[in-house]
Amino acid sequence: MGPTISVADKPRHLQPPSEEEEVLRKRNEVLERELGQSLEREERMKRELQRTWERLRVAEEAEERLCSQLGDLEAEAVDHARAYRARVLSLMDQLTAAQKLLQNASVSLPIPQ
Repeated sequence: MGPTISVADKPRHLQPPSEEEEVLRKRNEVLERELGQSLEREERMKRELQRTWERLRVAEEAEERLCSQLGDLEAEAVDHARAYRARVLSLMDQLTAAQKLLQNASVSLPIPQ
């Protein structure tokens, strides 16, 4: 009898894959696909986070501008209120003086008979 070659004597890469190896290979392919999908989701989320961060920055800058404008308007409103009050007080003084003049004029005028 001559030498016989058994499956065990063949190099590993020439042997057909076992059922367990085939299951592991398929599972590895599934895991690699899932990893790729996970990395794509991660990239999408990073881009969305960056867009959200930019919108937040713009909103904060707008808020700062609005607060500044509101402060300016409040200061202007206070100035207008002070000027209005001063004008009202001045008009009240003029009215009081005019009433006194009228009272004095009516007292000094002779009443015609």
